[in-house]
Amino acid sequence: MTILYVLISIAILVLLIVWAKLNPFLAFLISSICAGFLLGVPPEQIASSVQNGMGHLLGDLVIVIVMGAMLGKLVAESGAAQRIANFLMKVFGEKHITWAMSLTGLVVGIPLFYNVGFVLLVPLAFTVAYQYKISAVYVGIPLLAALSVTHGFLPPHPSPAALVAQFDANMGLTLFYGFLITIPTVAIAGPIFASRLKNIEAKPLKTFQAEIKDESELPGIANSFITALLPVVLLVSTTALNLNISPESSFAPIVSFISDPGMVMLISVLIATYTLGLKRKYSMSQIMDLYTQATKDIAMILLIVAGAGALKQIFTDSGVSLVIAEGLKTWQMHPLVLAWLITAIIRVCVGSATVAGLTTAGIIAPLVTTMNVDPNLLVLSIGAGSLMFSHFNDAGFWMYKEFFNVSIKDTIKTWSVMETLVAVFGLIGVLILDLFI
Repeated sequence: MTILYVLISIAILVLLIVWAKLNPFLAFLISSICAGFLLGVPPEQIASSVQNGMGHLLGDLVIVIVMGAMLGKLVAESGAAQRIANFLMKVFGEKHITWAMSLTGLVVGIPLFYNVGFVLLVPLAFTVAYQYKISAVYVGIPLLAALSVTHGFLPPHPSPAALVAQFDANMGLTLFYGFLITIPTVAIAGPIFASRLKNIEAKPLKTFQAEIKDESELPGIANSFITALLPVVLLVSTTALNLNISPESSFAPIVSFISDPGMVMLISVLIATYTLGLKRKYSMSQIMDLYTQATKDIAMILLIVAGAGALKQIFTDSGVSLVIAEGLKTWQMHPLVLAWLITAIIRVCVGSATVAGLTTAGIIAPLVTTMNVDPNLLVLSIGAGSLMFSHFNDAGFWMYKEFFNVSIKDTIKTWSVMETLVAVFGLIGVLILDLFI
């Protein structure tokens, strides 16, 4: 009955949004409350679960999303994004721009948290789409496919890093095997899949639409790249420092503070305020007006993400993840496929890739010694399953829909299918590697 109640809860959410045309934030609140009653959460705890879910998810994301929107707005309005887009187009040409986007997402996605990479790089895809009059979805999907794969497969991202520790795997080997699977998976779910999306209509947020400027008005190529990618540089350097500095060192707390994604984005925005703003003769009031516009435009995105957090918390507090996993672990199948399937089902029901991965790990971990399976491949199998079919209960689904401003139907046809391709071909890659390891 548990799975049936989860499906009913998700059906209520879908009907409220698609049929009743309710605002997604209100739909999330209503479906979260319904899910709480259906799944047996005590009535006096439902409200606190909703509030805790919203607060927890926003607490993790609000600084990153807001600072990313501000940085993206300034990068767009100053002409830096146009300069970067021009450079990429000259190097790769319009014919191969989707491969350029995949490469950018892969390189940036390794050290960058998914949400940071999303809000940092999506404006670049929009600029390319506006300037060369091609579909924003066609340009953006390869970028997001690469970011998704790094988020689910590769340490030091939270879920794969935690799985490495739980299964006593080798992080270096996991990273190496992960790269072998990542490259073909990104190619299939990114540029190859995107070639079928050229006619998808998208009207991205106006906050990232900057007027095309004359070449003489654009910032230098070095200034543009360094400022736009400063968060990447900061995260890579602080991660390296964290690995090589003693925890007892007096510098360790400072490095830990600076390496926090929220702090990285704040520092990046402050530096960009000078390099792309004040240095280029923008007044402080002009820059702050741009930041205000950016914040207004993402207000609804923040509410929708909070709503997704509420529903996820109801599912977590009701214990639905554990019930589903316990019911499936007795199935007779290849352990890598079993781990993938458990994770995929929890992901579809709960919405969170991290929750799905870590919940499965808790069930599978005691069985690893009897499974006769490579723990590094087990990490990757679960990572692939954690990306399966993102839909209404996933914050990433709504970030994509609202940033790209596409319909629910087209979001499923593009984003959800792309995530499914990543999950399926990720598993295929794991099983092929298992034949040789």
